[in-house]
Amino acid sequence: MNNSNSMSAESIISQLEQIKSKESIPKSLDNLKLIFSLIDLTSLNTQDTGRQIETMCLRVNEFSKKFPGMDNVGAICVYPSMVPIVRKYLSDDKVGIASVAAGFPSSQTFLPVKELEGKMAVEAGATEIDIVISVGKYLENDLEFMKSEISHIKKAVSPAKLKVILETGLLPTPGDIYRASMASLDSGADFIKTSTGKVQPAATHEAVLVMCHAIKEHFQKTGVMAGIKPAGGIGTADQALEYASIILSVLGEKWLNPGLFRIGASRLANQILSEISQLESGNTSGVNYF
Repeated sequence: MNNSNSMSAESIISQLEQIKSKESIPKSLDNLKLIFSLIDLTSLNTQDTGRQIETMCLRVNEFSKKFPGMDNVGAICVYPSMVPIVRKYLSDDKVGIASVAAGFPSSQTFLPVKELEGKMAVEAGATEIDIVISVGKYLENDLEFMKSEISHIKKAVSPAKLKVILETGLLPTPGDIYRASMASLDSGADFIKTSTGKVQPAATHEAVLVMCHAIKEHFQKTGVMAGIKPAGGIGTADQALEYASIILSVLGEKWLNPGLFRIGASRLANQILSEISQLESGNTSGVNYF
């Protein structure tokens, strides 16, 4: 699978079945701890308050004391207006500060506004910026507009990492997901991400498989290892491990770290902690830390 024309539904289904039967990552203690470290702990609600975000940061700060021997989450992901609060209260410098920007979630605003919002988020403390492609322009087959926007935003938010959301649920075919992936990577995306979580379907196995192939081809052409972020609807350890299995199969073990693989989720962290607690101590009551 090295171009959009070879991505038939049958080929994708066949690959996914093979991964499920031969290359699934088991639900071991070490693997659950790995998955936890890949989480972008996310709060993107209209009703978010500064106090709620402060509390989330304090929980992250205390995590290593409460759960010794575990790596913390990969990042905290919030709206731009909440970035200063995260910067103020987050004390674990290994945890990234991610902000959505550029007219999230619809991306239906002017390029100078997108650039400015991203730049302001970085100046406020964001180390990662998540943006959405101009889906309407893509559907009009105006890839050059889309690529130019990403390039401009990339320059505006440097040196922060740029995560580009494809909103794969709105892209009609696997070939479209592939073309949008390659266009984003060619324009400077450090990560490509499935979804905002505001549109259904969000993350799917099929979309992530196609995106992994695009990342692999981009790496073979350029030597640049871009990251991937499934997001939206991932709420259990089993689901997260399924996505990790796809990434392992296509991209290899080098991608199984927070620098190249993130999971966008708001409820997954407690689920993973509950599974770990059950394996370690037999506790079935669940963990509600975050």
